[in-house]
Amino acid sequence: MVIRYTFKLFLVLSFIGFQQIVSSAQSKTTFFGTITDGETGETLIGAKVEIIDANKATVTNEYGFYSITIPATDTIILSASYIGMETFYQRLPGMNDTKWNIELMPGTTTLDEVIIVADQLRDKMSSTQMSMEQISAKTSKVLPALFGEVDIIKTLQLKAGVSSGSEGSTGLYVRGGAGDQNLIMLDEATVYNANHLFGFFSTFNSDAIKDVRLFKGGFPAQYGGRLSSVIDVRMKDGNNKKLSGSGGIGLITSRLTLEGPIGENTSFVVSGRRTYVDLITNAINKSQEDKPDFNKIPGYNFYDLNAKINTKLGEKDRIYLSGYFGKDQFALKDSTLDLGFSWGNATLTARWNHIFNNKLFANTSFIFSDYNYDISNEISGFSFSLGSKIRNYAGKMDFSYNPNSKHSIKMGISTTYYDFTVGRLKAGSDDGSISFSSGIDRTGMEYGLYISDEFEIIKNLKANAGLRLSGWTSNNYFDGGIEPRLALLYEVNPRWSIKGGYARMKQYVHLISNSGISLPTDVWYPSTDAVHPQRSDQVSAGFSYLIAKGLLLTNEYYYKWLKNQVDFRDGANLFLNEEIEREFEFGKGYAYGTEVSLEKDFGKLSGWIAYTLAFVKRGGFPGIMDGRYFSPRYDRRNDIKVVATYKFNRRWTASATWVYGSGDLAWLPGGRALFQDIKGGSIDPVTPIYGDRNTFRLPAYHRGDISVIYYMFPKWGESNLSLSIYNVYDRRNPYFLTLETEFKTVKQGEVEVKIPEKINARQVSLFPILPSITWNFNF
Repeated sequence: MVIRYTFKLFLVLSFIGFQQIVSSAQSKTTFFGTITDGETGETLIGAKVEIIDANKATVTNEYGFYSITIPATDTIILSASYIGMETFYQRLPGMNDTKWNIELMPGTTTLDEVIIVADQLRDKMSSTQMSMEQISAKTSKVLPALFGEVDIIKTLQLKAGVSSGSEGSTGLYVRGGAGDQNLIMLDEATVYNANHLFGFFSTFNSDAIKDVRLFKGGFPAQYGGRLSSVIDVRMKDGNNKKLSGSGGIGLITSRLTLEGPIGENTSFVVSGRRTYVDLITNAINKSQEDKPDFNKIPGYNFYDLNAKINTKLGEKDRIYLSGYFGKDQFALKDSTLDLGFSWGNATLTARWNHIFNNKLFANTSFIFSDYNYDISNEISGFSFSLGSKIRNYAGKMDFSYNPNSKHSIKMGISTTYYDFTVGRLKAGSDDGSISFSSGIDRTGMEYGLYISDEFEIIKNLKANAGLRLSGWTSNNYFDGGIEPRLALLYEVNPRWSIKGGYARMKQYVHLISNSGISLPTDVWYPSTDAVHPQRSDQVSAGFSYLIAKGLLLTNEYYYKWLKNQVDFRDGANLFLNEEIEREFEFGKGYAYGTEVSLEKDFGKLSGWIAYTLAFVKRGGFPGIMDGRYFSPRYDRRNDIKVVATYKFNRRWTASATWVYGSGDLAWLPGGRALFQDIKGGSIDPVTPIYGDRNTFRLPAYHRGDISVIYYMFPKWGESNLSLSIYNVYDRRNPYFLTLETEFKTVKQGEVEVKIPEKINARQVSLFPILPSITWNFNF
């Protein structure tokens, strides 16, 4: 019902838009070009461009390009603005098409105030895009951080509608979706496991990142393949004005970024980060190697490398080549055991931007992405290795077309080839007398075709109507469908707007995991004739009210239908199972809730308060609780986040965050079977008996963090000391529960026997109060 009426509305609005394009035959003039940072030459995503005389505005695309068309006139005033930058004004002739590249300079800072010229919240209120959060690396760098390691993904966890996984992790659960239902991209390449250190850090080095956008609903038509959210991460292009660098030295990691020009038309950026936990543990092991009773400490490290180069081929063409490589390594070696465990991501993106004319812009991309893990072990003349991978090769073309001031059209096509290896095992003896292997190999192709148009229906009423066609093939199996997208905006007045939206998403790849948290050993599996794609339909509505300059109140409501959800039957065998499809169960679900956010981005005090009330249920799985509905463990009822940053003056800044969340759900056994080996022997509970899923809620989670930053200005650049305290009031939050048996001793004749009396649950906490200090620098 919902999709039928939405599709009809989409066709009506598209027809209205087509009529508007046809009827706009009077004399027009177009202004187009690129907006960049005047200090570094970086293109600015989402910069606002306005023709003040005509009251027409647009924003730059993902590559800094803008195009705006108005009726021809004698002269116009062109303005451009971006958060943290000084607004640009220029009077220009208005009779002919004009290319006008603009460089924006950073806003001025004084001891008394911070002048933020661009009204970012006003633009957010008047945009048709809803349920979107934009985070800059600059914002993340002033917030408190675990071990002092700034993390953009953890900053996203502080937004409404987003809940984290376990304590300290980078897991994301968005509007009732599972962890694998988030599409995470780095320069358009999919990142399949965005975690280091078993989830405590993300793979994104903040020094290499330019822009991060999170879409929770109202998905633009160019995105597909996941149900719950899209996280679009864009790397820096590289300073094309001068050689510069940045970095930091912390308690467990250090990082360094270099960027600069190569000749007149080319620039580069290279960024690296590494932990040195393994250097510390190796030193401890070496100092204790003479002690026979000393147990070696395992070695662990992670590192990542970002690199990008771009060059202008002329006024209309630019080539980009960017890549990422990151790896985690865990090792333990002694006289009898040699254990190694590694996992990592690799991406490579080649892009070509071409400006056909003043209204049409194109981007062509070729993308490679790879994720794999490998476990190896050698012991007593026997060795084995276990690994898994997902690798894809993609090609896509995207077009932006701005025929006039009333329309902004996007369209594109993509295809992706997938190669899956699920649980590849090799084992055997050193002498070759024993040897065996097993595993599953799968391939698949995903296709996408989309078009969308943002246009004004009547005065103060705008629409963004989009349609995506997606398809999937694997062996002889085919699936596909129509994914309509629609967003509506009505501006009641300059301070008040109402928004609504609908989006359908399909997901053709699935994460296989029997754990509530994301682990490196989780594997991806394709859709087949037995494992059909997942699907979601989400409707959302809300309002935005600009209380004052730089102070915005937003309230959104959503309802999401989830179809063909994948889960695993009770007692499923997911390890080295070549018939793993038999372990799957398929059902459905729903999620709904409301999100309230109050944001302030003007003056010395900035930050936000976010509250989420959410519900999520899954059910209809024949082999799970007889098809009855149950709540997944990430069904967190209430979420509160408070984030505040205060800039005292040029040298001192303080930040604080406080989070509260209803406790996660847990699936605990309702009893245990008893076993006694011989008459008169001890009795032990050996087999847990599980009932309904996730019926126990852990204690509520809450935590406060603070940080203080002192800025220094040496002749060679800028540096700061950042003191961060995680969990400042030492709250012992639950990480997981363990069940311990309490025994009583009774006499049976001359023999004392321990009999289990009851089972107690014990909470295990992870992080106490954790101070850290980091030195950061720029030159």
